Amino acid sequence: MTENHPNSVRPHGADGHDYLPAAGRDALLPFYDLLTRALGMPKVYNNLIDQAEVADGMSVLEIGCGTGNLTARVHRAHPRAAVVGIDPDPRALARAERKVGVGNRIRFVRGYVQKLPFGADEFDRVLSSMMWHHLDREAKTTAASEILRVLRPGGSLHLVDIGGDMTPSDGFLAKRFLRSEHAAGNLGDAIPSLLRGVGFDCTTVASQRHRGVGRLTYYRAMRPAA
Repeated sequence: MTENHPNSVRPHGADGHDYLPAAGRDALLPFYDLLTRALGMPKVYNNLIDQAEVADGMSVLEIGCGTGNLTARVHRAHPRAAVVGIDPDPRALARAERKVGVGNRIRFVRGYVQKLPFGADEFDRVLSSMMWHHLDREAKTTAASEILRVLRPGGSLHLVDIGGDMTPSDGFLAKRFLRSEHAAGNLGDAIPSLLRGVGFDCTTVASQRHRGVGRLTYYRAMRPAA
């Protein structure tokens, strides 16, 4: 759930990083997991995992993994799959490794979604939870191309974020996000359109009101089989 800007020369926020830390600021990181639980994210993670239909022997990548909550759930639900979490925030990754541990079937890597440190056709599934809205349009396009590159033919990206047909009737926070430049880049058909533009076959799986962010929308984007 962190912002990725590998080529940025401007610091983001008071901490002066070239990414948005998992909790927005380094000092808030100890409270990050509490916040995700308060926002009901465990249920969102479970929905995304179910949609991904992970099977034994698959290779799964989570981009913007933060402290590893979703990555760990995939590993627990599918211990015979190989799971990798990637994030630019070293503090979040250190917390993930302390909390989850690492082994033959789960590991954490520091890196940026715009320049994934993996080979072509390496993963069967890529997961993304609440990270996409942090990227600007150029970064989203680059990230989408990188995800397509590392997915095997027939593999799929499963993404959940602020998005879809959000309206002011979705609540107070929806009104705020409708005025946000980054969040606005997720709304309507923006995400499916961008993913299709780099070569994915993309569909909207579900969209629902959410008290924490206004509206959450789930997407499935398939890399066409060779």
